[in-house]
Amino acid sequence: MYKVLIIDDEEPLREAINILGDWKGLGVDQVLEATDGKMGLEMLRGHKIDLALVDMKMPELNGSELLRIAESEFPDLLLIVISGYNDFEYTRQAIRSKVVDYLLKPVNRTDLNSALRKAVDVLEAKRKKESEFINRNITLNMSLPKLKEKMYLSIIERSFKNQSNEAFLPLIGADKPGNHFAVGVLRMLNLEQVRHHRFHEDRDLLHFAVTNVMSENSDGHFEAFSFASPRSEREFIVIFTLKGSYGEDAAFLSLHHMKKAVSTLKELFGMICASGLGQPYSDCLDIAQSYELATAALDGIDLLSLKSSVVSNVGYTKPAAKDSPSLTGRMPLIRSSLESGNTGHAKSILSDFTRKWKTSEKFSLGEADRTIQEFIILLGDIAQELNAVPERLLSTKRQGLRGLGIGSDFATFGEFEAVLSRILDVYAGEISRSLAGDRGSVLENIKAYIDNHYFENIKISMFTDKYFLSREYLMKLFKGQYGYGIHEYVQKVRMDKAKDLLSDPALKIQDISERLGYKDKNYFSKAFRNYYECSPSEFRLLLAEGEK
Repeated sequence: MYKVLIIDDEEPLREAINILGDWKGLGVDQVLEATDGKMGLEMLRGHKIDLALVDMKMPELNGSELLRIAESEFPDLLLIVISGYNDFEYTRQAIRSKVVDYLLKPVNRTDLNSALRKAVDVLEAKRKKESEFINRNITLNMSLPKLKEKMYLSIIERSFKNQSNEAFLPLIGADKPGNHFAVGVLRMLNLEQVRHHRFHEDRDLLHFAVTNVMSENSDGHFEAFSFASPRSEREFIVIFTLKGSYGEDAAFLSLHHMKKAVSTLKELFGMICASGLGQPYSDCLDIAQSYELATAALDGIDLLSLKSSVVSNVGYTKPAAKDSPSLTGRMPLIRSSLESGNTGHAKSILSDFTRKWKTSEKFSLGEADRTIQEFIILLGDIAQELNAVPERLLSTKRQGLRGLGIGSDFATFGEFEAVLSRILDVYAGEISRSLAGDRGSVLENIKAYIDNHYFENIKISMFTDKYFLSREYLMKLFKGQYGYGIHEYVQKVRMDKAKDLLSDPALKIQDISERLGYKDKNYFSKAFRNYYECSPSEFRLLLAEGEK
């Protein structure tokens, strides 16, 4: 069990940390509080504290001074810095004191518990005494890369403010003129296969392996820093920094490094990777532009000609957009097949359509990604219209293909087609199960409506619109269940009712005609004759003769 001390002069923040921390899950049995740096130092001297969370700006004794004292007096104490200020002096002292992590105000639950988990991992590693390296360096190794990653992501997302965050620029080499920055985006095309067979589903270990390979051969002049992309679990972002040189050199070295890295990943782990490389820039804020070019280069790689790992930098000049055939026009046919339970025919329609892409000049990775997302949305719309949207299908909005239990690996066009086919199988199965349970009650409802409203103008479109069934399919179902088409059944009910009404001599044929929904007496008489081969009047005579 561990003991934690919160040192902050703001009571609301201390209270928030107390509430948001997953103390029990982290193995923390005691959380103490100090209202300023001076009180915090006294408590550090009076208690055996494992971890302290320190605000950088406090009265009496500020965070920087407290860190310097703690470094000297409590070498085993782990520290997490809390700050709402972009003061590089604070950051420099925090780095010197080897803090575990940095938290910016206001503190949120996710970042807080992530930082606490890092600290607890370090404490556990120390207690187990696995290695001297872990004891002395793991906190610094864990915190600085994460800080750099956050900075790079904020630049890529265009939320980084140069002036207010100027203090952090030296951490990424952006404080010196003459440096150039380029971005690469690496996508693992067989991620799930490699993670299962080579890393036993250990995602963190796989990430470590990839980033370790990407960082190889970095030196004081050229650096490659990589991390997992928040955009996709199968993508990694690589930031290349070339110090004090020309943009042409940065472009050459970045391309060379990326090609060597994807080759090494294939050789060591069997990873098939596609990579895009952006243009180098001298301004660190242009990392965002380089990232967009790298993404465009990656998305533009031709899936039809993809044989193995590849690196592309064609994103330097974005290719002109082309009109690509869309599945939207084929969805009515696919829907009709799914309604009738003919999954094979739906697959045939899909296969005929994908053949157009296969025989085209080019079909890019970006087009493949967009097609998968479009197909899921279109099938989801069909499922919703058919009231066949169980939790399993709704989960795709949160988990993508994983929510459907479908692997998303594809490194060839054939594997891409297989992903589309598996998506169709899942939706077809859910739609079939849903419709199988509803068809019986739907047919009963339609029959009951006809039995009670036979005198109205009944149109089949009333039922197709209400139950989202095609006309042909509904007619087939109804006749298979009752032996009559819908129009035939309406006519049968009317004629059966006509016989009953004609047995009452007090009713005029005109009245009977109106009761049955015929506004024209002659039209009723003609329909009756066609059905029974005698007129209503002749039928009455036959009834009268039968009674004598």
